[in-house]
Amino acid sequence: MSRTSDYDSISMTPSSTPPNPLEQVTNAQLRSRQSMKWRAYPEDVLPLWVAEMDVLPAEPVARAVTEAIGRGDTGYPAGTAYAEALSQFAAERWGWPDLDVDRTALVPDVMLGIVEVLKLLTGPRDSVVVNAPVYPPFYSFVEHLDRQVVEAPLSAELRVDLDVLGEAFAAATESRGRAAYLLCSPHNPTGTVHTREELAAIAALADEHGVRVVADEIHAPLVLPGSSFTPYLTVPGGENGFALMSASKGWNLPGIKAALAIAGTAAGDELARMPEEVGHGASHLGVLAHTAAYRDGRPWLDALLSGLAENRRLLGNLLAEHLPQVGYRPPEGTYLAWLDFRALDADFTPADDERGLVTSQAGPAGYFVEKARVALSAGPAFGYGGAGHARLNFATSQATLSEAVRRMGASV
Repeated sequence: MSRTSDYDSISMTPSSTPPNPLEQVTNAQLRSRQSMKWRAYPEDVLPLWVAEMDVLPAEPVARAVTEAIGRGDTGYPAGTAYAEALSQFAAERWGWPDLDVDRTALVPDVMLGIVEVLKLLTGPRDSVVVNAPVYPPFYSFVEHLDRQVVEAPLSAELRVDLDVLGEAFAAATESRGRAAYLLCSPHNPTGTVHTREELAAIAALADEHGVRVVADEIHAPLVLPGSSFTPYLTVPGGENGFALMSASKGWNLPGIKAALAIAGTAAGDELARMPEEVGHGASHLGVLAHTAAYRDGRPWLDALLSGLAENRRLLGNLLAEHLPQVGYRPPEGTYLAWLDFRALDADFTPADDERGLVTSQAGPAGYFVEKARVALSAGPAFGYGGAGHARLNFATSQATLSEAVRRMGASV
């Protein structure tokens, strides 16, 4: 592996503000991890695929978990501290003053929470609308629930197309009259951050067609400079919707599971019907970690967002230098880049007609893991519009990101 000395080093420049979390972990430390990101490929592959960040935990989060272990506090979750911490964070960060703790429910994680909310709103064989390309579990979890996925493709600008969405709503409700819309906000894999005006128009359209909105807002803390996040439940018409949130993506806690389902002001009675045992699936340590993140982890998050903004800029420069034919729209949020390789003259493995897992190696992802030893998430897994694309995770050090794009460019 070339240039290992670049991305094995740590920047420890003294500063009155928290250091960039993306520059605090050596490659050797990362390679010692046992998580999926670091165990799916051989050691010579740079893993820029699954949504895990190359960071150490925020100090308040690490302290909360280690102190709990030290006192043997490893039982079942209790209380509302998690919801209270999120409510305070939402008020201060997003201007959402009325996130009522009484309209929240503890769930194991965001996707399982989505499943439970969809059970409240829909029945077997009902339809669920999604904006493709989109996070692959939106397909697999919905289909496993015995609901039908209806795709409403994004526009060429990677934003919600209201005309297309209206057609999808009409198709979804045509036969059974009951449907839900699974909104990804901010959107994965494109990094699109929906504006307040877009969300209000979505709410009006959903009301017109009698479609219930369920917003996956797991990436909400990760809106980058230049954009702002609007919680769906705060827009006019959002009062009968639902949202799912956690600190999982913002503070890199996917392995310490806990999330919250939140009902709009007109949907609290429906949330109250969620079985009490659903909350038993959340980890007590997860609840403590996520609570600490929302309550005390904001300085760390701000340092992370600055680092991600720098990486977003760097990625654009690297692509312009090494892969100028690749289409790249700088994401407004998340740490994920949706790359269009269709103009590249390379011998890509043909994309399968059926969606695969995020580890599927159809198309450009298969080419680059073989030829460049860089792992990306394969575009076909994200549904309609995914062929010829791949998703790149840029939540890593600048040295690793530079090495990865250099390798990709050299391989073609």
